[in-house]
Amino acid sequence: MIAALYVATGGVYYGLPDVDPWDEARDARKYAGPWPVVAHPPCERWGRYWSGGPSAKVRRKLGDDNGCFEEALAAVNRWGGVLEHPEGSHAWKVFGLAIPPRRGGWIRSGQGWTCCVEQGHYGHRGRKATWLYVRSDGRPSELTWGPSEAKIRFDQGFHSTAERRASRTGACQRMSHKELAATPPAFRDVLLAIARECAL
Repeated sequence: MIAALYVATGGVYYGLPDVDPWDEARDARKYAGPWPVVAHPPCERWGRYWSGGPSAKVRRKLGDDNGCFEEALAAVNRWGGVLEHPEGSHAWKVFGLAIPPRRGGWIRSGQGWTCCVEQGHYGHRGRKATWLYVRSDGRPSELTWGPSEAKIRFDQGFHSTAERRASRTGACQRMSHKELAATPPAFRDVLLAIARECAL
């Protein structure tokens, strides 16, 4: 059994016989074992736009996620498994995790391993560079490293007249926040396989 923490209600981790999904209502901060985990803690206050961006009406505080990342990291270190966050997450520096190279490959980080991998290799329509932290004594399985073929931009809106024109022809596409945040089933399966490898 694998515990999937901080996942979307009814999302790709639901309906699997060997997965125990913890959505917001269950409050994954309370997870007390005993199974290894796949953790997707909220990233809004850790990413590049943690402050809410230039048009934000309220100034945000870096890392203000009610302790979700800290508890997710503790669960991975206690029970084994993998934690997923966007590439560039400020949480890596705050919690002393090694910054992985953008080109990919596992590197040592404390008691575990970390890497950068693009979800575009696993069915996401965007490249979606992602950092993983794995608590494992042995080196985790190799993934598909380097840039993926995905070309779709994540951000909404247009930054120039040329982009607006390109969108009318289909040359410039955007994706919704929901689609951006979603974990592709193939990537979910990779994360679950990693968690199964490194049960403590």
